[in-house]
Amino acid sequence: MNTSAVKVIYKYEMLRAWDTLLQSFASPVLSTSLYFVVFGSAIGSRIEQVEGVPYGLFIVPGLMMLALLTQSISNASFGIYFPKFTGTIYEVMSAPVSFLEILLGYVGAAATKSLIIGLIILATAGFFVPLQIAHPLWMMAFLVLTCISFSLFGFIIGLWADNFEKLQLIPLLVITPLVFLGGSFYSVSMLPPAWQTVTLFNPVVYLISGFRWSFFEVSDVSVGLSLLMVLVFLAACLLVVWWMFRTGYRLRQ
Repeated sequence: MNTSAVKVIYKYEMLRAWDTLLQSFASPVLSTSLYFVVFGSAIGSRIEQVEGVPYGLFIVPGLMMLALLTQSISNASFGIYFPKFTGTIYEVMSAPVSFLEILLGYVGAAATKSLIIGLIILATAGFFVPLQIAHPLWMMAFLVLTCISFSLFGFIIGLWADNFEKLQLIPLLVITPLVFLGGSFYSVSMLPPAWQTVTLFNPVVYLISGFRWSFFEVSDVSVGLSLLMVLVFLAACLLVVWWMFRTGYRLRQ
């Protein structure tokens, strides 16, 4: 493996994040603080507990997952789309660099940035609520797997998109609604039985449920099923990216 190539791509993408420090890191912290003010204070004063967990604490995993999914997709999709837009991606592809090395560089950087943002949000939440994490190792496992999986998904979007509008199409119209409807700010058990069944078709439910279990040992579905869904999604994204590079989809002029 050409580790030098991976390091160059990785460092370049990380340096780009530092150049836009305010947008990359400060914006999610501000958004999280506003969510705590609106949901934690306004709604939390009316809903004291959900499944035995104080409401302010209950929404922490959902807020983190909302930021992780959107940031992972955004970082990875822009990271690979911009070289396509400027044409520099063809220089990378003509170099003695394999598909796996390109993937490790771009997706690794996007996942790292998302992981940093997730940890910053977790630290920010500590200023608003007394944090408790029942299973720190499981929490980190779900955190890392989610960052990698959705960075891969964002990488696919970046390869697929042929203009800047398409970069925002799926995150805004698909991912954000799925996160809000996936139990970020409520428990699925609070819904009527019919809607509970419908909600189980939302894949984000399994992500949030497993992540919330690592905090409070409370979940809407089993933690094993949540982990399986994350791994299946990860494998599917890897397969799609491999096919796109193998066929040159949206990479050949």
